[in-house]
Amino acid sequence: MTSVRFTEEMLGHVTFGEEDFLRGSVAERDGAGALKFHLTIVVDDIQRFSRDSRRSASAHGYLVCDALGGKLPVEHGDFNLFVDTEPGVKRMLYRLFFRDGAGHPLTLSGHKLIEDNAGFDVWKDTTTLFTRVLRGHVHEDEGAEVVASGVLRIRARDFARQLTTFRGSVRGLLGFMTIFLGQLAEAYLRKGRRAHVAA
Repeated sequence: MTSVRFTEEMLGHVTFGEEDFLRGSVAERDGAGALKFHLTIVVDDIQRFSRDSRRSASAHGYLVCDALGGKLPVEHGDFNLFVDTEPGVKRMLYRLFFRDGAGHPLTLSGHKLIEDNAGFDVWKDTTTLFTRVLRGHVHEDEGAEVVASGVLRIRARDFARQLTTFRGSVRGLLGFMTIFLGQLAEAYLRKGRRAHVAA
């Protein structure tokens, strides 16, 4: 098996008692608090990963949120790269099981929305995570109690650092980058070509 791993750090704000992502991301709102995660994403087998329509990998690390109790280890984490959720739209999915400082189980559920809108939006799409904290350890958002909502982002300096954390064999790294760039092309380039042909 050929494995690949890299580290990702995102930070932003969530508002407790809020379900709307954008309203929850405003730092100055009552009930808002800073939230950050530091994750190592591990693809155990790049061949299996390339055949998996959900492109599943594991996520290990911790969250930091003073309002929830400080630094909180991820007990179990899942990451999905470029999942086709609807025509012309892909998502990167994050689901992290953890506990607050009092031991209550919580789930961070996040998604990056990858779609070709007007302008150059690749950077914004791939570095913006729409985030919810849910009550309990839940595998589906539907029906779950929302504790807080907001938006996390990757800063440019953190993205530059992230690029230096990739580890794996040459074959594994090339395989991962081929999948990543191919999915980006499908999301942002092929849609444009289809529209041009239709016209």
